[in-house]
Amino acid sequence: MSVGRAAATPTERLRFLNGAPARGDGEFVLYWMTAQRRLHSNFALQFAAERAAALGRPLVILEALRIGYRWASDRLHRFVLDGMRDHAAALAGGSVHYYAYLEPQEGAGGGLIEALSARACEVVTDDYPTSFIPRMLAAAAPRLPVRLTAVDGNGLRPMRRGERVFPTAYLFRRALQAELPALLDEFPEADPLALHHLPRLPAGTLDEIARRWPPLGRAAAVDLGALAIDHTVSVAPTEGGRVAALSRMHGFLATGLAGYGEGRNHPDDDGASGLSPYLHFGHLGAHEVVAAVIEHAGWSPARIAPRVNGAKAGWWGLPPGAESYLDELVTWRELGFNFCAQRPEAIDRYEGLPDWTRATLDAHAGDPREAVYELDAFAAARTHDPLWNAAQRQLLREGRMHNYLRMLWGKKILEWSATPRDALATMVELNNRYALDGRDPNSTSGIAWVLGRYDRPWAERPVFGVVRYMSSANTARKLRVRGFLERYGPEERQLPLA
Repeated sequence: MSVGRAAATPTERLRFLNGAPARGDGEFVLYWMTAQRRLHSNFALQFAAERAAALGRPLVILEALRIGYRWASDRLHRFVLDGMRDHAAALAGGSVHYYAYLEPQEGAGGGLIEALSARACEVVTDDYPTSFIPRMLAAAAPRLPVRLTAVDGNGLRPMRRGERVFPTAYLFRRALQAELPALLDEFPEADPLALHHLPRLPAGTLDEIARRWPPLGRAAAVDLGALAIDHTVSVAPTEGGRVAALSRMHGFLATGLAGYGEGRNHPDDDGASGLSPYLHFGHLGAHEVVAAVIEHAGWSPARIAPRVNGAKAGWWGLPPGAESYLDELVTWRELGFNFCAQRPEAIDRYEGLPDWTRATLDAHAGDPREAVYELDAFAAARTHDPLWNAAQRQLLREGRMHNYLRMLWGKKILEWSATPRDALATMVELNNRYALDGRDPNSTSGIAWVLGRYDRPWAERPVFGVVRYMSSANTARKLRVRGFLERYGPEERQLPLA
């Protein structure tokens, strides 16, 4: 397998967020790690290392974890802290200075980025289109005395390319098919820090800053109970961090990739990759997962089918399981990034849905419902539907939900909410509070798909109008769910099929 490495970070992936210049007499280049929390296959880290090498300055990596972000919980904090633990171990004794900071109280970290940037040549950070990151960067940019550059390392296709919002996966796939040969020549360096002999930061350089904002000691030893975060959302059984991410990826390649196309749909088979939390928190990058998939399949660029037709399968020149997985990883995942980057004002907003879906849902907003539940009942998995309850219990316990059931989960929330606007608010709250891969463009687009985005009109029916309908009974007939119900719904042994 061979993919091309970019000679330098592609300029199309760079956004200069303020008018301040880079400063040649600064003491170091600062990489403010916010979304792509990894040391490999990371365009932002690569660019920061390039700049440090060009200026002959040390590189400092700041990885901070705030208290005051929405939905902050034991679950999300622990997953990020696992990654910080791995970074501290990987960078120990090296020339790159790693500054890990855990905010002990809300607001305690205020001023840290400004203090570091006052000593820096320039600041490099991650360009990410959702959660609190866009607001945080917009607020920080005018306060920094040096250039702040955000780097897009989210996917194969630069998310701001062309300023076009793709309305369907088919049209986005066509664009990918046309652009893929060039995109495959612009992968990030697998180990960007190994390319440069950077000087060490002189001892004591950051002592004054460290006294004001003490760096994190051992991430594994953090007492989450002492932090003002949501302790009702417990730590998930899935471990975060780079080591766990690579273990999960290699395990999936070895045992799950070949049967992914069919097996991923059956809840009993649990055939999903399990990589979405690691992609969301940046412990894995899309480029390196793509490279691993195609290397595992013995792929070469010559096997790409020379056609641009939007077809779902057959154009990568890979076995069916790998083709199916790459369509999810690249087409569907990056479709969400495209929307969030191009229409940030519409993320998670009802007004961001297509005109036809809002028209049909609004026309049926007053239709009688089989049942209407409030947020608390949904959150506690207290509905009349055993399969829906089991899916919600998986989310509560593990921070994840089976891919196919996630679609059914959303459709039922739409059916059992007083209004479609209420349904959207409930899905956003439950997904972002409990899911390890919540607050992400990919899960955002999945929620929007439930309400019609990226889909087409179907036969009209109550509540849904012409938005696609799904039922638990049909799902149970088509898929293997008995084991899933046993595991996540022990008090409800089986789903009625009629």
